[in-house]
Amino acid sequence: MIVFAANLLFAVVWVAITGSPTLLNLVFGFALSALALSVIRGETDVAGYLGRVRRIGALALLFFVELAKSAWKVAVMVLSPTVSVQPGIFAFPLTVTRDFEITLLANLITLTPGTLSVDVSDDRKTLYVHAIDCSDIEATKRDIAEGFERRIREAFAQ
Repeated sequence: MIVFAANLLFAVVWVAITGSPTLLNLVFGFALSALALSVIRGETDVAGYLGRVRRIGALALLFFVELAKSAWKVAVMVLSPTVSVQPGIFAFPLTVTRDFEITLLANLITLTPGTLSVDVSDDRKTLYVHAIDCSDIEATKRDIAEGFERRIREAFAQ
């Protein structure tokens, strides 16, 4: 956490020095300061920090890939002359345990076209998901478990 704070501080200093308070310049300063911190990684815990940043980036990339694939599938379904969808709700067994991880998974599922997180069980072990096409529920569960859920566990492991 201290390395993240230093990285953010260096990015803000970069923005102040360059005199260009834009989001793009802040992101560039953040990347530049992360690179600088990696040079002095022996003095800080940068290796763990940069690994986490990389894993969060991989999760974000996975989300955008799934977003594009799901949007394409839904568009094809909508534009198809015959409607052959089987909407339904299924129970997805959770392996993530913290509230933040469950919330992030539920939001990633909801933001993906064709699926919607409906509810979480009281014991926080099951997430109920509505899907526009439940013709192969096991494949959908496997995609969520091996995709979003695995990446969340990797990115936010304690």
